[in-house]
Amino acid sequence: AEIVLMVCDKPNAYVIERAKNHNIRSFVFNAKNYKSKSEYEAEIVNLLDELKIDLVCLAGYMKIVGETLLNSYEGKIINIHPALLPSFKGAHGILDAFNYGVKVFGVTIHYVNSGIDEGKIISQKAFEYYGNDIEELETMIHKVEHELYPHTINELLKELNDESVN
Repeated sequence: AEIVLMVCDKPNAYVIERAKNHNIRSFVFNAKNYKSKSEYEAEIVNLLDELKIDLVCLAGYMKIVGETLLNSYEGKIINIHPALLPSFKGAHGILDAFNYGVKVFGVTIHYVNSGIDEGKIISQKAFEYYGNDIEELETMIHKVEHELYPHTINELLKELNDESVN
C-alpha cells in the first residue's frame, strides 16, 4: 500500500506533522469554513479522484460521512472502531463498554455507510479484560488497533489487486 493523501479536519492535529515527515500530501480543512458538508466533501472527492485512490481508511475521523463522499466511494471507505460492533457504537465505544461491565472487549474494522458504525463488518479481534483501569484498557485496545488495521488493509488491497488482474 502507498499512502498518498491524508485528510484532516483538525488544523492542529499531530497527524499533519506526521504526514509532512513522511512526504504525504495533506488536505487540512475546517468544516466551519464551508457552507455545507457536501461542499467540503466535494473537495475531498476531487482530491481522491485526482489521486486515483482505491481505498479510504478512516482513523479518528469523528464526522458522519455524508452522501457526497459515500456516493463517490461506496464500498471503498473503511473505519476502525474501538469496540465489538454491533455493540457500543459511536464516539465513546470504549467507555460505554467499560461502564456496562463487559469482560470481552475488542476492535472492529467495518465498511462505512450512512449509519453510525453500522456498515458491514470486515474484521474483528476480541480479548478478555477483567481489570478496572480505563487507561490500561485503552492502551490494550490501541495495541489491537495497531495490529488489526494494517493487517485488514493489506488483506483488502490483496483482494483489490486480485480483482484488477482478473
